[in-house]
Amino acid sequence: MTKAVFYHAGCPVCVDAEQVVLDYLDKSKITIEIVHLGTDQNRIEEAEKAGVKSVPALLIGENVYHINYGASLDEVKG
Repeated sequence: MTKAVFYHAGCPVCVDAEQVVLDYLDKSKITIEIVHLGTDQNRIEEAEKAGVKSVPALLIGENVYHINYGASLDEVKG
């Protein structure tokens, strides 16, 4: 089964993307992990290494899909 990680920072754009995008994924084919980088900042480095430049972003396998634009990772770092 393929793993997907949805990275976000809790902003309105991120929350909307989470609600809309994740509903469309086939949960029988993919496992989904949701990571709130605003509260789980120790995962920011992981996201950067995966290629995430801004949030919300969806990582499926090794492919990063940036969804709209909520905040850069530099902004999330604070």
